[in-house]
Amino acid sequence: MTELRQVPLGELCEVTVGPSGSLLDSLQDGGDGVPVLTPSDLTTLREVEIDHLRRLPRREAARLSRFSLNQGDVLFVRQGALGKVAVIKPEHSGWLYSSSCLRLRLLSDQVLPSYLAMYLSRPTFVSDLLGQVPPGTVLWVHAATLRRQMVAVPPLARQLAAEKAVAAVDTQIKIQRALLAKLEGLGPALFEEILASK
Repeated sequence: MTELRQVPLGELCEVTVGPSGSLLDSLQDGGDGVPVLTPSDLTTLREVEIDHLRRLPRREAARLSRFSLNQGDVLFVRQGALGKVAVIKPEHSGWLYSSSCLRLRLLSDQVLPSYLAMYLSRPTFVSDLLGQVPPGTVLWVHAATLRRQMVAVPPLARQLAAEKAVAAVDTQIKIQRALLAKLEGLGPALFEEILASK
């Protein structure tokens, strides 16, 4: 078995904090504009949820282009819900992200975005990270702290195998969640039907 290489995250990718809240004062629900991703827009399955996106007017978003997202970037939640990450897909390119997140832009082709996202969401990684976060009412990870974290990097073939295996599990989770949502709605519907019956 090929030995894993331990590499500091800062050598694998550029870590960039999102724009400060004062630069996002004009965020609005719905409407036109450029979506701005926040921790609540990231799912536990390392994806972006688009149901409740907030947007920034295009004129203001243009001034923040240095914070735009590209396909293959990994978005890491650094405030509150540590361990939530998402891989940016083509349809999210050009979107922005809040200061509660860190953008990880790969500098090397030795690691796949999907593998990195899975690794950073591992309970053991999050636990180790929490041990280095200053105590306080709100958990907050500094970019420098994340850059110092070591990442186990296997050969690309093993990364692809891990990606495929986890994707299969994720698919089953989505199927089961959809079934559960239907079942949760079934009880109240049956109750109303019984009440209405004569």
